[in-house]
Amino acid sequence: MMGLVLLGLIVGINAFSQSGSTEQLSVPLSSPGKPYSLKVQLVSGSIKVAGYEGKDIIINATPRSDDDTKGSKTNGNFNINVDFRKGGKDREEGSKAAESGMKRIASSGGFEVTAKEADNNVTVNTGNPNKVIDLELKIPQDVKLNLRTVNDGEISVDNVSGQLETTNTNEKITLTNISGSVVANTINGDINVTFNKVDPNAPMAFSTLNGDVSVTLPTGTKANLKMKTDNGEIFSDFDVAIEKAPEKAEKISQPGMYKIKKDDWVYGKINGGGAEMMMKNMDGNLYLKKSSK
Repeated sequence: MMGLVLLGLIVGINAFSQSGSTEQLSVPLSSPGKPYSLKVQLVSGSIKVAGYEGKDIIINATPRSDDDTKGSKTNGNFNINVDFRKGGKDREEGSKAAESGMKRIASSGGFEVTAKEADNNVTVNTGNPNKVIDLELKIPQDVKLNLRTVNDGEISVDNVSGQLETTNTNEKITLTNISGSVVANTINGDINVTFNKVDPNAPMAFSTLNGDVSVTLPTGTKANLKMKTDNGEIFSDFDVAIEKAPEKAEKISQPGMYKIKKDDWVYGKINGGGAEMMMKNMDGNLYLKKSSK
């Protein structure tokens, strides 16, 4: 067992390179061909995943130069930026040094990506949270996939079968040719998900604050819908059987008195109903579409 863990650490440590170049890791699974889990966590950068017929997880890591990250666009009306740099004192001392005639020497821009594998559980992360690194992965099928990034990058997944959980903060999420189930959440960005096949027993959720949510399903998908948008509209080319929203009775301080709270969610069923599917946003539209396949 220790050999498996050390192999992952050694592979990760070897991915230390100069800025601008692409480095590749190949991570073998302890039990290839069997279900596995993969967690990828970034502070800054994009994550792109594609399923393939191989047995190993292939990771390509490319650092961005400072020029590539300057003036990065924001989605919608606001941007949440998480900055892990030191406080103003260091920047103030740097300014004083420049004023005294000292010249700044640029660093070589090294970076590190670490992949740890044990018992078919793989975790991928980066060393410096201030370094923007774009990751492209090729992965086997039948995966429990967890992807997370915060700044300067989109999340995209194509041709993957399994359970997907994706979380972004400042960009969109795009998932195509998915077989299984999805939970997708972002703050600033659209969510676009296209399924080849849906797990009929798995509840799913799609939410953003600032952007559209679009989910495309096979025509025979059965689901109980729970949908809400504060500043937008809901569209569907499925025949949705709308249900009455449940009323919530809440007891207040006076003995024997109650207040009735109306829920502002839209409830409905497609194809007779099934597992719950939640779609919501604050500013944008919701789209529920039939697949053309």
